[in-house]
Amino acid sequence: MKLDLQLYRGYLNEQELVVSGHVFKSWAPDKFSVDRKGVKHAFSILHMFTISPLENIDITLQFYGITVKTKTLEDGFFRFTIPFSEPLESGWHPYKITCALGKIGIVETNEVLKPFESKFGIISDIDDTFLISHSNNIFKKLYVMLSKNVNKRKVFEDVVDHYQALSIAGQDSKQASNSFFYVSSSEWNLYAFIDEFARLHRLPKAVIKLKSIKTKLTDFLKSGRGDHDHKFQKIKDIILFYPNLTYVLLGDDSQQDPYLYERICKIFPENIRAVYIRQTSKKQKEKVQEVLSNIETLSVKTLYFKDSHLAIKHSKEIGIIE
Repeated sequence: MKLDLQLYRGYLNEQELVVSGHVFKSWAPDKFSVDRKGVKHAFSILHMFTISPLENIDITLQFYGITVKTKTLEDGFFRFTIPFSEPLESGWHPYKITCALGKIGIVETNEVLKPFESKFGIISDIDDTFLISHSNNIFKKLYVMLSKNVNKRKVFEDVVDHYQALSIAGQDSKQASNSFFYVSSSEWNLYAFIDEFARLHRLPKAVIKLKSIKTKLTDFLKSGRGDHDHKFQKIKDIILFYPNLTYVLLGDDSQQDPYLYERICKIFPENIRAVYIRQTSKKQKEKVQEVLSNIETLSVKTLYFKDSHLAIKHSKEIGIIE
């Protein structure tokens, strides 16, 4: 049997370390390639949703002199949440995972984020927030996913400039940056695609948090849809993990972002500086306008915008970016 190991970027604070990943049998999401075109690309996307997770596989984490063991869960997922208080410089640090099944073993490395001293943490949705995905039209969304490889997909105009400005907002050193988290209802199956897309477009390096893995081809037809409450939980966990940061939330009006962000602002009224919601249709939605008006009563700045140059202007006006 062949093992495939997919690791995700981890993160730590002064007391705790979190890293995670998946283990699969045979073909896994990290087999995605930007070189594939046409039918071969479509086949690789569909193949991402026909994987076989492996349960109860031995996993070993090595990080700065510590070695910890665990096993995968039913869906092949593993997560290390362990005490860690060793002093580390801010930035990205490598970790190593070894997994084994009998005589078969595999070793992979990824990175852990130790945030810089900063004013802001940036939490952003992905689809139709910076990646043009057509979430309002499920058939067009699936067609684009199957017909266009990651190097052919597009970002919204000026969105990279906005995110890069947010990454250095309030920083005194050119080496430092604000911490970014991309939280989406896309499934873990698409992690490699999203990570490569962000890299190609020079979006800030981020911890990426996605929805539970899918294992059936029929799940592809529902990709990114269904319950979005997992996003609320993941965003809440981030803020609880870094409670001293002030956050900027970015999303769009194609699904539930405005309502999720309203709940977050109510729970963490002192932690949220601004909420940005991208308009994805011809007209602004009245219910979204009402939600953002309510958020404003919590002394959180909001903007319902069509084009990212307006978001950049707003961020300057409220003093987030220079």
